Amino acid sequence: MGSALMSDLGTEIVIPVCAFIGIVFSLVQWFIVSRVKVSTEHAESSPSSKNGKNGYNDYLIEEEEGINDHNVVAKCAEIQNAISEGATSFLFTEYQYVGIFMVAFAILIFLFLGSVEGFSTKSQPCSYDKEKLCKPALSTAIFSTISFLLGAVTSVLSGFLGMKIATYANARTTLEARKGVGKAFIVAFRSGAVMGFLLAANGLLVLYITINLFKLYYGDDWEGLFEAITGYGLGGSSMALFGRVGGGIYTKAADVGADLVGKVERNIPEDDPRNPAVIADNVGDNVGDIAGMGSDLFGSYAESSCAALVVASISSFGMTHDFTAMCYPLLISSMGILVCLITTLFATDFFEIKAVKEIEPALKKQLIISTVLMTAGVAVVTWTCLPSSFTIFNFGVQKVVKNWQLFLCVCVGLWAGLIIGFVTEYYTSNAYSPVQDVADSCRTGAATNVIFGLALGYQSVIIPIFAIAISIFVSFTFAAMYGIAVAALGMLSTIATGLAIDAYGPISDNAGGIAEMAGMSHRIRERTDALDAAGNTTAAIGKGFAIGSAALVSLALFGAFVSRAEISTVDVLTPKVFIGLIVGAMLPYWFSAMTMKSVGSAALKMVEEVRRQFNTIPGLMEGHTKPDYATCVKISTDASIKEMIPPGALVMLTPLIVGTFFGVETLSGVLAGSLVSGVQVAISASNTGGAWDNAKKYIEAGASEHARTLGPKGSEPHKAAVIGDTIGDPLKDTSGPSLNILIKLMAVESLVFAPFFATHGGLLFKI
Repeated sequence: MGSALMSDLGTEIVIPVCAFIGIVFSLVQWFIVSRVKVSTEHAESSPSSKNGKNGYNDYLIEEEEGINDHNVVAKCAEIQNAISEGATSFLFTEYQYVGIFMVAFAILIFLFLGSVEGFSTKSQPCSYDKEKLCKPALSTAIFSTISFLLGAVTSVLSGFLGMKIATYANARTTLEARKGVGKAFIVAFRSGAVMGFLLAANGLLVLYITINLFKLYYGDDWEGLFEAITGYGLGGSSMALFGRVGGGIYTKAADVGADLVGKVERNIPEDDPRNPAVIADNVGDNVGDIAGMGSDLFGSYAESSCAALVVASISSFGMTHDFTAMCYPLLISSMGILVCLITTLFATDFFEIKAVKEIEPALKKQLIISTVLMTAGVAVVTWTCLPSSFTIFNFGVQKVVKNWQLFLCVCVGLWAGLIIGFVTEYYTSNAYSPVQDVADSCRTGAATNVIFGLALGYQSVIIPIFAIAISIFVSFTFAAMYGIAVAALGMLSTIATGLAIDAYGPISDNAGGIAEMAGMSHRIRERTDALDAAGNTTAAIGKGFAIGSAALVSLALFGAFVSRAEISTVDVLTPKVFIGLIVGAMLPYWFSAMTMKSVGSAALKMVEEVRRQFNTIPGLMEGHTKPDYATCVKISTDASIKEMIPPGALVMLTPLIVGTFFGVETLSGVLAGSLVSGVQVAISASNTGGAWDNAKKYIEAGASEHARTLGPKGSEPHKAAVIGDTIGDPLKDTSGPSLNILIKLMAVESLVFAPFFATHGGLLFKI
């Protein structure tokens, strides 16, 4: 069947080198951002910015308007410190609880998998060749536990580093906005790129090192090796679940409380320093939209890689021990880092942003450029790293696949991601008619706004589902479940760029909040609002990518689970499977109910506290007294830590309970049902919330004649839009993004525990 052009030694050099390039590039971006000083001694930016890059001279708006520049910078520094301290304190508290879970679940993995062969240390016959002996089940238990802990720690680290970078950059973005929207855009985007490249490179490097270390023990037993590696994906996603849910509850409790009392009842601007919930709201942007989102996309990357590696290990790659072909998923990710590096330069160095209207197109170009370049990159990797033909395991038989067919599988996922991104943008950006129609519906009150927003969310599901369906059909036809796994990897291959434009949103949102709290001029706030509005759309695009890739990843993991559990067919007409199917389809609704109610109850406490402060603190409304920010931060922290446990337990315990008591057939039904309904609910929830948010911003900005007829801030249509935005907050930032973790996590958990379920599962049917 031929051999790959690239040698095994070449592969061993290329993967870590690409990872190190990603890390170095992120550090360079961080260094450039750090040259914007946040101190009264260095109010000016670095000397290199004196050249008027991005079409602006280096004058400050404050100098024009006679405002004391040093006081503004000092206030920005003070607010940035408060946000950073709040976010760090919350994450440390959250990680203490998550750490206890991490250790407990690691013990559970060891006990369940070790008991498959009664903790025997005897070698077992290999499944692909009964005459050969492979490592004992106890080894799988030990190494799965280790890879779970590695994945969990990397996921936590990804989220934490992202949060630190975002809180470091928000005030710097605000200060650069004094010189022009172009300079502020570059600081926010560079900061997002720091997170994107660090996460992509660290995820790749840790996985690669783990494989090589495990290989020292497993030797030629590649099936056992890559089965143990699946724990890496499980660790990544389990931490992401708690990060997304906990962070989502935190940020939305503060946001809803701040909006309902501040904007609707008191008619004060968003992020007004008189509002007691405003610091908690800005902290929430970092712990939910940055730390949670970073862990989420790391989990997607880890699981798609693990799914592809598990399927390949029982195909010709694994049987002939072809290391280069086996590492094809990692080589795709390595090429993705190089492609995203070039793409990032288009936004930061090759083109200049000179006006507000150029922001969103610049971010859109990032997606297009990275997709086009990645298509060429995938072709290079495929033709140099794969033999011309090979076999892929397909439910009991080996299917012959050509390398060009696998190239098409990766590309169909890559381009489906771009389509999902553009559809998401169309339905959530206020530049297009769907969001403008939602804004227009605010004329007649909040009820019609809610009706139009829900209809938009449901409609926005159609094209992404067709894109995912076509990807599944094409990739499965060409290369069975391995094709679906690499299609998911294709969608995530440009993860560094996706994370950069995603993280850009919360950084810009925080920058606007700091501008308002520091008392900066209306012109600066207009610039930060424009950055934020574009960021809302890019955040929605990022969620679209995450949900689309989650659908493909969970299907690939589902296929690997069915193969590992030795199920020949999944027949939906059998009662065992059908009850699993209908229960699985219900789980996303149960999960969404829990997370939304958690936000609601936390927001209720926040609203009561904000009202109490406005009513009882003399001089607060007049701006003579500072509000008690700390109490609001504590309400959000306590609520999120307490409320994240039940939804997390629902997701983590369901596969264990179903697999142990009802068996692998019922569990396969649960996985299929949760995948089918979870994708639909996640897309509609995220897009509905994004549309309501941008409809509100459309009215507030008043950039068109139509928008001005609905405004200004404080008008009845604006109040209706704020209510819609408030309803959408838990949908787009808590329930929607968490659902993609639900479907992935249940699938990867089932795969990790498949040997136990296959041996000891279905206790109720054995009675």
